[in-house]
Amino acid sequence: MKLNVLKTDGSDSGRTVELREDIFNIAPHDQLIYEDIRSYLAAQRQGTAKTKGRTEVRGGGRKAFRQKGTGGARRGSLRSPLLKGGGTVFGPKVRTYSVRLNKKMKQLARKSALTYKAAENGIVVIEDFNFDEPKTKQMKSLISTLGLAGKKTLLLTADTQLNVYKSARNLEKLNTMEVFRAATYNVVNCDVVLIQESAMQTLQNSFSQVEEVQA
Repeated sequence: MKLNVLKTDGSDSGRTVELREDIFNIAPHDQLIYEDIRSYLAAQRQGTAKTKGRTEVRGGGRKAFRQKGTGGARRGSLRSPLLKGGGTVFGPKVRTYSVRLNKKMKQLARKSALTYKAAENGIVVIEDFNFDEPKTKQMKSLISTLGLAGKKTLLLTADTQLNVYKSARNLEKLNTMEVFRAATYNVVNCDVVLIQESAMQTLQNSFSQVEEVQA
């Protein structure tokens, strides 16, 4: 499968890029897409919520009531969860929500997400570009010229381009990141993947490197 490389003015550059069949045209694995997205979202959770149990709250050293004659239950401590100021029953504790997936599963999930995007014509390749200074107006004009205005777009760059990032960060439906940071969630959570020409090569090479390690 081949895609035309567009110029920043939206015209055809005359160059094409070859999309590897083993990345952009596989039998997608829906379950792994779900598992990888679940793992990604779980990793965003801080897990710092914490309440005190009855062994952690203050007080309760003395005998709360006389043993008999109160007409109530013989409560042993003011730390009881039944009383105001007592401990919390089964409250949240500091924990990690991370869900681990091995590299092979993650890579198959990413390939599956890219396959769906390719099938939906949701991948656009543009020539490498940068800005001399951060200008949101320039980025907005570029997106409009490419016909992507109003679409949730993921812009992938080959390396860190600070001016490009700063120009895009105030646009509501545009997310910019280095191509090696793009996870399955990022690919699924957009309408169009706009990728720079050199970033496409980096993306395809990244899968080869992982496969060589596994071999």
